[in-house]
Amino acid sequence: MRFEKKDILDIDSLSREEIAYILDTARGMKEISQRAVKKVPTLRGKTIVLFFQEPSTRTKMSFELAGKRLSADTVAISKSSSSIVKGETLRDTVRTLESMKPDIIVMRHSSSGAASQVAKWVQCSVINAGDGTHAHPSQALLDMMTIQEEKGGFEGLKVSIVGDISHSRVARSNIIGLSRMGAKVNICAPGTMIPVGIEQLGCTVARDMDACVTDADVVMMLRIQKERQGSLLFPSEREYACLYGLNPSRLALAAKDALIMHPGPLNRGVEISTLVADGEQSVILDQVTNGVALRMALFYLVSGGSKNADSN
Repeated sequence: MRFEKKDILDIDSLSREEIAYILDTARGMKEISQRAVKKVPTLRGKTIVLFFQEPSTRTKMSFELAGKRLSADTVAISKSSSSIVKGETLRDTVRTLESMKPDIIVMRHSSSGAASQVAKWVQCSVINAGDGTHAHPSQALLDMMTIQEEKGGFEGLKVSIVGDISHSRVARSNIIGLSRMGAKVNICAPGTMIPVGIEQLGCTVARDMDACVTDADVVMMLRIQKERQGSLLFPSEREYACLYGLNPSRLALAAKDALIMHPGPLNRGVEISTLVADGEQSVILDQVTNGVALRMALFYLVSGGSKNADSN
């Protein structure tokens, strides 16, 4: 099989077979990061621009490391260091970047749909690193990679996603991807954080967290995104933690071997307790590790690679 897509813009545009293919490729890439010399010449001569218009630690560094480990040249540009602060339009900025002949632009933007629009303006590949509240495909894929490693597959798994669903591009991408791969996705949040019609993405909605996490194979907690909320959507963080926070007693309702996940950054003591975040069932740091391998796979595949090609 050869990966035919020029861009990675969302999970919805990926078929079940394409998702499986990406995950298979990422598993092969993971071994590179375990070597003494963490670099292969696979993308030598390729140039990757990291165009991040929102703050990021995990995603930005993960993409940068992924490019470097494949020997690509990576260049990072932020909103504060771009001409956008001088009034230049997004279109003019990305067209300027393209005139320097990059091979891939990794795009993070506060507006939903920004990455898709950029992909129409440029000839090089575009990978969406998060656009508004719309999509975060690489995060969902690395989450699926982590689940697959631990559980062996997705069919019939009960995955509970709890937190700020309304403002979470991670939640949307995971709901679509996990349900497409055969998992049963349940979500839970205060009513003010559940979008109308979210069930159409392939999930069920629970208002009570205890019911949502009972017998769950995977519990994925989400951060309250205050920076995207026009006003506070719950009375207090203390009340939120009591009703929707994951603590040891609530975790006991899930399956004994349930995985605890979080895309980060964590609000400890709000959506998740320290005992749970740092406990034996947590795979939060494994998600970060897998993020590098998954993003290496995306760079490789949009550059024309095939899963069985030699990447040494």
